[in-house]
Amino acid sequence: MATRRHPTARQARLGAELRKLRDAAGLKATEAATLLGVSSVQMSQIESGVAGVSEERVRRLAANYACPTAELIDALVAMATDRTRGWWEAYRGILPAAYLDLAELDHHATFRHDVAVIHVPGLFQTEAYARALFAYMNPEFPEDEVEHRVSHRMKRKVVIEGPDAIPYETVIHEAALRIKVAGRTASQDQLARILELSDADHVVVRVIPFGLDDFAGAGSAMAHLGGSVPCLDTVVRDAPHGTAFVDSGAQLEHFRKLFRRVKEASLTPEQSRDLIHQLAKEL
Repeated sequence: MATRRHPTARQARLGAELRKLRDAAGLKATEAATLLGVSSVQMSQIESGVAGVSEERVRRLAANYACPTAELIDALVAMATDRTRGWWEAYRGILPAAYLDLAELDHHATFRHDVAVIHVPGLFQTEAYARALFAYMNPEFPEDEVEHRVSHRMKRKVVIEGPDAIPYETVIHEAALRIKVAGRTASQDQLARILELSDADHVVVRVIPFGLDDFAGAGSAMAHLGGSVPCLDTVVRDAPHGTAFVDSGAQLEHFRKLFRRVKEASLTPEQSRDLIHQLAKEL
């Protein structure tokens, strides 16, 4: 059984889901290892994503764990047998692993919901905006380091602009639209880009205006990406130590409710477009 030095977030998620099912079935890791005919160490490697697992073994475990739905079993099998090497692999060893994990997560998502508080959502950012943002946030970076991040961010847009674009909905606070990250001209271009993308049938843009009463906010930016089944959804949040991928059932439900509350407090898509047009005129 080959092992991986650095499993991707998707590989680690498969292992975590298998562990959740084992815990729910009330089985010990040693008992699961016996079912597969492997050692306890190898079972631990499977559940941490360090070692891969075959379709046959996933289905054997699911049968003994009394996996709740066939859809979940099929989804776990798809994760186990996926051999996709997407465009993001060109950045391996160049950018931090979280950048590649996020791109892979986008690739497999069935939908994406964003909440943006201070900055325009990454999938909407123009090159000028992204470049200014990365350079400001990381002043010690050499120019090529910034350019790698910018090009990666531009390529990630395929998830909402490519032939297999997914449904995308974002709620943006007015603060993110008013902050001139890259100067007046770049800000005008950025607002124009948001308006352009909001014309697409699969894209919904909503704005939280400054004047809204009784709005405590969402805390910070967040992204909710749909899995092939709801329990495989993922929430992505920026944390002090880096990007955090949230996948526990209770936390997922918390963020689903939070997104609904923020969405309900926002302007309609039509009102939001009107406000963005107004902000563009004021520049």
